Amino acid sequence: MCQRPADYDQNVLGERIIGSVTANTRQDGLDLLRKAAAIPIKPHTVHFPLAEANQALQALKAGPFQGAAVLATP
Repeated sequence: MCQRPADYDQNVLGERIIGSVTANTRQDGLDLLRKAAAIPIKPHTVHFPLAEANQALQALKAGPFQGAAVLATP
């Protein structure tokens, strides 16, 4: 990953404290995807219609599944 510019803190609009920053380039993203493709990642998702967003949040809070909840629009 590329280094953050030395004057980054001075150029961040209105922020006084920076705890964690991700400043990646498009090439960084492509490199990451290339590396990810080389290993067998098998994500698990549970799809919810957007109208069921509250149920999705409740399910995440209760923990009945592992993975990520995905809200889908019609």
